[in-house]
Amino acid sequence: MTLAKELLDNNQKWVEDKLNEDKDFFNKLANGQKPPVLWIGCADSRVPANQITGTEPGEIFVHRNIANMVVHTDMNMLSVLDYAVNILKVKHVIVCGHYGCGGVLAAMDNNQYGLVDNWIRHIKDVYRLHKTELDGIEDQKARADRFVELNVIEQVYDLTTTSIIQNMWAKGDSPKVHGWVYDIKNGLLKDLNVPTEN
Repeated sequence: MTLAKELLDNNQKWVEDKLNEDKDFFNKLANGQKPPVLWIGCADSRVPANQITGTEPGEIFVHRNIANMVVHTDMNMLSVLDYAVNILKVKHVIVCGHYGCGGVLAAMDNNQYGLVDNWIRHIKDVYRLHKTELDGIEDQKARADRFVELNVIEQVYDLTTTSIIQNMWAKGDSPKVHGWVYDIKNGLLKDLNVPTEN
């Protein structure tokens, strides 16, 4: 059996399981979405937003990229953010990184990886901002873990300075912005309690 065939078979089983749980499951999904959360996470296949939060399809609006970056020139991310905040009216935006992030680890060395180096440049800027703290951590894993956390914190700050979030806050409206880190080794999410203006 090919991988593609296996994935299609898995889909059939998933549909059957969902219909056994709730015969109207897909009719409800087809009626539209009103998720309360926008998730900006890493593209890493081990960090699926719905599964690690115990939510169902339709409950989280998801944007993923390498190292959960909020880059002010990234029209894809900005379009997702604008749609989530202004059309879907999400109440929370979560930036979620994860320990062991390949993008963060790549930003810690001087190797070249190809086109992705242009993206990693933004992560290297986070290191530059926190160089004194990070260079003071001797253990490589502890340094990488702290870098993951600092990257999430900086992305939260970048998110809160977008005109999309600023305009909503100026109206006294949502969303609340959060910075979390997922630990692949134990499955737990950690709230970094990043202070934001709203």
